Amino acid sequence: MKLISWNVNGIRACVKKGFLEYFDEVEADIFCIQETKLQEGQIDLMLNDYEQYWNYAEKKGYSGTAVFTKIKPISVAYGIDIEHHDTEGRVITLEYDNFYLVNVYTPNAQPKLARLEYRMQWEDDFRRYLNDLDEKKPVIVCGDLNVAHNEIDLKNPKSNRKNPGFSDEERGKFTNLLDSGFIDSFRFFYPDATEMYTWWSYRFNARENNAGWRIDYFCVSNKLKNELKNAEIHMDILGSDHCPVVLEIF
Repeated sequence: MKLISWNVNGIRACVKKGFLEYFDEVEADIFCIQETKLQEGQIDLMLNDYEQYWNYAEKKGYSGTAVFTKIKPISVAYGIDIEHHDTEGRVITLEYDNFYLVNVYTPNAQPKLARLEYRMQWEDDFRRYLNDLDEKKPVIVCGDLNVAHNEIDLKNPKSNRKNPGFSDEERGKFTNLLDSGFIDSFRFFYPDATEMYTWWSYRFNARENNAGWRIDYFCVSNKLKNELKNAEIHMDILGSDHCPVVLEIF
């Protein structure tokens, strides 16, 4: 089974930059996107053989997630059942026979860590949500988690130490997630791989210089460890300031 996750930074803009060509080429079984930046009815994607599930933010042109799947789920849930977290369209959960798939767009801590307190609460609540699911059946969680976990996961760790996405607090919460029973699938296969990133600033020619961050992930329950087949980062795919990440499992 091939799963793909991509922060498209506006699906309407990404469609104009090759999204559908990539989508057709990779033939994923399940394709998750984040930061759709639209409301219901603002796009009509013709994706043959795929069920479509969308979660929209109440705020127009902001956040949002979607899942396109060839495999019909048993059930679909939107949000994490906490009202003050569930207005920004950040989570979709699909239940399958043998696992849950959770697509997430984690809140950004914002410049000067202005939203860090909220981010910390989100992290604890979201981890609890995943752990509760994991008690029922294994979980695959994917998306833009808005954190580079270790120094190897970004080009300039020293200068970014206290910046959003690489603060000690955010990195610690990611460690807590892994410690609670999850595997960072890319690092499982490539523990020492350097200069493998999933996001680049639009400033300072960051992408041309590969001055990036790895902030997009597939994390899986420890109980799925023996089912992991491969993980990839498609750094050559443009269309967004992020690139797609891939998981092959089962």
